[in-house]
Amino acid sequence: GSLIEQLTTEKYECMVCCEVVRIVAPVWSCQNCYHVFHLNCIKKWARSPASQAEDGNSGWRCPACQNASVQVPKTYTCFCGKVQNPEWNRNEIPHSCGELCGKKRQGLDCPHLCNILCHPGPCPSCPAFVTKTCECGQTSHSVRCGQSTKIHCSNVCGNTLNCGKHSCTQVCHAGKCSPCQLTVQQVCYCGSNFKEVLCGSKEEFSDGFGSFSCQNICGKKLNCGRHNCKQVCHPQPCQLCPRLPQVVYRCPCGQTPLSKLLELGCVERKICTDPIPSCGKTCGKPLSCGSYEFVHTCESLCHEGDCKPCSHTSNIYCRCGFKKKVSDLGELSFFLIAAITFMCDKRCNKKRSCGRHKCNEVCCVDTEHKCSLVCGRKLNCGLHRCEEPCHRGSCQTCWQTSFDELTCYCGESVIYPPVPCGTQPPECKKTCTRPHDCDHPVYHSCHSEEKCPPCTYLTQKWCMGKHEVKLYSTHTEQLGTDKFVKSSFRLLSMGDCSPCVTCYPSRRALAPKSWVLIRELSPTQLYIYVLSQMKSTTFFFRIAAISIATKLTDLQLGDSVEISRLITKKEMKQARLQCDEECLALQRNRRLAEALEIDDNSDPFNIRSSGPKYSDLLKEDARKDIKFVSDIEKEMRMLVEAVNKGKHAKKSHCYPPMNRDHRRIIHELAQVYGIESVSYDNEPKRNVVITAVKGKSICPSNTLTSVLDKEMQSRPAPPLPHYKQTDKSSGNSGLSKPLKEEPVIDYFDVQD
Repeated sequence: GSLIEQLTTEKYECMVCCEVVRIVAPVWSCQNCYHVFHLNCIKKWARSPASQAEDGNSGWRCPACQNASVQVPKTYTCFCGKVQNPEWNRNEIPHSCGELCGKKRQGLDCPHLCNILCHPGPCPSCPAFVTKTCECGQTSHSVRCGQSTKIHCSNVCGNTLNCGKHSCTQVCHAGKCSPCQLTVQQVCYCGSNFKEVLCGSKEEFSDGFGSFSCQNICGKKLNCGRHNCKQVCHPQPCQLCPRLPQVVYRCPCGQTPLSKLLELGCVERKICTDPIPSCGKTCGKPLSCGSYEFVHTCESLCHEGDCKPCSHTSNIYCRCGFKKKVSDLGELSFFLIAAITFMCDKRCNKKRSCGRHKCNEVCCVDTEHKCSLVCGRKLNCGLHRCEEPCHRGSCQTCWQTSFDELTCYCGESVIYPPVPCGTQPPECKKTCTRPHDCDHPVYHSCHSEEKCPPCTYLTQKWCMGKHEVKLYSTHTEQLGTDKFVKSSFRLLSMGDCSPCVTCYPSRRALAPKSWVLIRELSPTQLYIYVLSQMKSTTFFFRIAAISIATKLTDLQLGDSVEISRLITKKEMKQARLQCDEECLALQRNRRLAEALEIDDNSDPFNIRSSGPKYSDLLKEDARKDIKFVSDIEKEMRMLVEAVNKGKHAKKSHCYPPMNRDHRRIIHELAQVYGIESVSYDNEPKRNVVITAVKGKSICPSNTLTSVLDKEMQSRPAPPLPHYKQTDKSSGNSGLSKPLKEEPVIDYFDVQD
């Protein structure tokens, strides 16, 4: 009724175009939801990709109910589908033919067709009345046609149950009757066992006496009346006695007929209890322990009854096959012997699938050796451990996530959730707001560490003798007098080169007796100073010198070396570095610079620009292999020029593996050129990689080869080598070869 009113008053809208459906416009009506659409709109919708069904094979979907249809509508028909292109009549429903509908009502068990005029929407219920019976079929009632409700009476069903013996006792009900719930007692075939089952349950086979097999030995008397049935419980009747004379035709082993034995004088059997004559041959029956390939037979003489156990033995292996045992076969079958295994005490030494743990299983038969332990290694966050089974390779990233904001200490920088576990607090460029021990200005940024870096604010302080004012950083003052004060620019030595020795008469008492503080030296002079102070040349002190030399790098960085266990207290007092001429010159220059107020970074006397300073040891090594040094310098200059002219901030070069002397030359030349040098790999494939940094690496004005050439030109000519005059009578004429010097072993070759 609502559809008819809206279509007649032109108030119904098409769901596709959202326009009013006119009474003269061609339309299409869905047979599932009965919505009305413009015919052209539904055609366009059916061809669009959005209308396709999800599976792609069911056609297109209705815009209203999503019911899938295969065919696309092409013609304009009335609601009942009888007339194409129906004409509009003022006295009829729009888009109808004006005739009886005649459609079959959907979903109802009604044989009558719709008897109203062609209409939109579903057909009304059938007005006819029919007579229907109840579920049990005993009573009948007059109901509306197509009524879905079922009729139930108050009578007992009474239909025969599945057993065929009893009737249904339920009140009139729908569907089939329930199985019979009464229990009956059944007896087995041999009559020794009983069981209760539901009436009508399936029976195995009934022989008139029993209904099932109890799987026990029958035990009934056979027809001979002397022996019992040895078969499993079976339907009657039992078989004949197997020992009757008319049944037995051969000896017990089956090799000789009884007729031949009777000819040889054996007594003829009359009843089943008479013994069966023996042929006297070997029995030869196959035993149960044999196999298809190796059959074991009975070795006794022809006999009645069961054969004796097998006398052979068999090898039984453990699960892993490492050990074996010899076992008597006896009454065991071959297949039972094959199934019997035992476990040895050998533990598996193979690695598990993780590659970390050993299997250690006793008598292991596993091929994959999967590790059942938990990995337990720390994840990349550093807080949690891997909970996966032990595995190879790296663990997965920590899956735990925080949904709280992660901020810096001051709260200016924020990382919004979700925040993966292990994420560091964000960097903040604001000044640190933590409370500090001093009141000096703060110059460092906000940080996540709990402890702030040392205060770098410079303060002035008089020396103990009130002679001069020195600049000290706050963190240097806080170190106290019981420790060594490490300056940022130069290490203080224990010699007379201290700026104010008179102010510190007890300076030596401040240092522990078991420590030696070595001042900053050049790489080629540091170990020479250490060795020069050791007056003893015993093997013990050579070991001490080598121990100090192995930490040259740490000494150059300002660390100290404990040598109290290597030398005595008396020699400890002698192990004190004395100031040399270079140290005194540096002290004098420093005092002059302070008096003239000259900046340390300035170069008024053009000392630094005069060229690099090469050590004597480096020059001596270069003279031995001048071509090698020339090639190294050429490559370093090319690398520095390339990085300074190029776009990259760094550039590296890898040298081939070489011996220790050549690597030391490269390291010392790299310091002169301002190039970083690192050694990699182990002997004999140890090599050096140099890296030039833009703005830091420089090309010196005087190369090492040019310096050596100038020194060679300024030196006088070397004397001729001395040759020893030999006696002609000795058989050797001419001059002998110059004497060779013994090579000097350098125990401090630890440059790289």
